[in-house]
Amino acid sequence: MCPAVKAVSIAALAACAGCGGNNTESAVRAPGSPTTVKTDVLQAGAALLQAKAPLAALDAYMNGFHFYNGDMLGQMEAHHYCALLNEDVTQCIIFDGNTGGAKLMGVEYIVSGEQFAGLPAEEKHLWHSHAYEVRSGQLIAPGIPEVAEKEFMRKIAGTYGKTWHTWHTDKAQKLPVGSPLLMMGFTRDGQADEAMVAARDRRFDVSSAENRRNRADIEHTPIDPDADSWQKGIVVQLRAVAGGGSGHKNQ
Repeated sequence: MCPAVKAVSIAALAACAGCGGNNTESAVRAPGSPTTVKTDVLQAGAALLQAKAPLAALDAYMNGFHFYNGDMLGQMEAHHYCALLNEDVTQCIIFDGNTGGAKLMGVEYIVSGEQFAGLPAEEKHLWHSHAYEVRSGQLIAPGIPEVAEKEFMRKIAGTYGKTWHTWHTDKAQKLPVGSPLLMMGFTRDGQADEAMVAARDRRFDVSSAENRRNRADIEHTPIDPDADSWQKGIVVQLRAVAGGGSGHKNQ
């Protein structure tokens, strides 16, 4: 990517990290008592006085879709708030909405193709590719100019993500109970629930089909055969192991 274009795209992402509107409410309401005046005062004081450098670095917002590894029917919309640590590593926190009441569903780590190539095969089985998500138009960066979004997507197309969800609000869980679950991304047409994608597109006033046409010229390196391992029947999820000693593997 040309440095000037990169600078424009990343700057636009930073400037518009809060753009895109309050389009998606959380899927559940957490049980519990309303906050007290004392709690509200303490929270307001913390907001004014405490430094939050890691949160301030979350200057990129992406919206896309995940599904549970081994369960293609378990699909959901995911709101990613990301910090670009460098050219090769990005870290994201994932919410089930983009309003103040959104629930933190999990995390995603994104690495470049160069970094991914150096990982052992067993580790690669935990990661999914992003090429289809980008080229299909399903992954969006709401609120930024189209030219900046396209350049950002050009960068994302060749990356890989490792995603764990810890609060399964799509299953109507009111609390984050149960094991974290490994998530995957779609790799071809016909996998994503068309109604889910259409509903997201309406809320954000975007068109995945139009995005697809506009991104047809986005190229990517060949996808590593050890990524998206569910396609070869390799499904990884956590399981309890008796004893829990250091010699055991929780996979």
